[in-house]
Amino acid sequence: MQKQDDGGIDPETRVAHWRRETEGASPERILEWAYQRWGARLALFTSFQADGMVVIDLICRLGLPIPVLTLDTGRLPPETYEHWDRVSRHYGIQIEPVLPDPAAVAEMVRRDGPNLFRVAPELRRECCRVRKVEPFGGAVTRFAAWISGLRRSQSDTRSEIHAVELDRRNDPSGRLVRISPFVDWSLSQVWTYLRRHQVPTHPLYEKGYHSIGCAPCSRPLRPAEDARSTRWWWEGSEHRECGLHFDHQTVSNSRTEVSP
Repeated sequence: MQKQDDGGIDPETRVAHWRRETEGASPERILEWAYQRWGARLALFTSFQADGMVVIDLICRLGLPIPVLTLDTGRLPPETYEHWDRVSRHYGIQIEPVLPDPAAVAEMVRRDGPNLFRVAPELRRECCRVRKVEPFGGAVTRFAAWISGLRRSQSDTRSEIHAVELDRRNDPSGRLVRISPFVDWSLSQVWTYLRRHQVPTHPLYEKGYHSIGCAPCSRPLRPAEDARSTRWWWEGSEHRECGLHFDHQTVSNSRTEVSP
């Protein structure tokens, strides 16, 4: 399927029209709408957490041949690789790894050490940039649009996102579109779906994890904490986004939800 021609319309005008088209639509309808519009130029990027697993399950149920990609930073927990393999076999799909530039990783480690993320927030952000942000940006701009598992209730920093919006973080020109079909869902709705449909879930959830990233940067939830506190916890009140979705300058350490 070919991407529809929008005739050089201003990106903001175009995305406003798409929001009106999808207003009040179910996640299923939004996914079908996105595939009808972009076809092979639409992709799903996932880290196999609960939100992403709902998207994988739905596109498979709908029979949409949307490519699935995931970031392999080189420092993921063993359980993530096990779950990756399980998901691939369960749905009969190929999952494309997105890898960082080996030379960039080698230079970073040579210069700042293998655990630079523990030294200072700016070095943690540099590690995220080399291992996540740069490879993701290179991969996602191969497509015209991509699907995320972002939801408004995940944190204060995500409270104003839309189901259809321009991804200027990864393409300042406004040509790249981000689709978040579950933007209005609560975490409870996500887990209700997963249980109802017996969707494979990441094994670290059973060990108390609520936000799962690289192995040295994720840990189980402790009493009275919110989910995002289990990522880069040594930074205290510093910014706790990796930079994939939001610039660090615009992110504050804010409220996040906790899995039921």
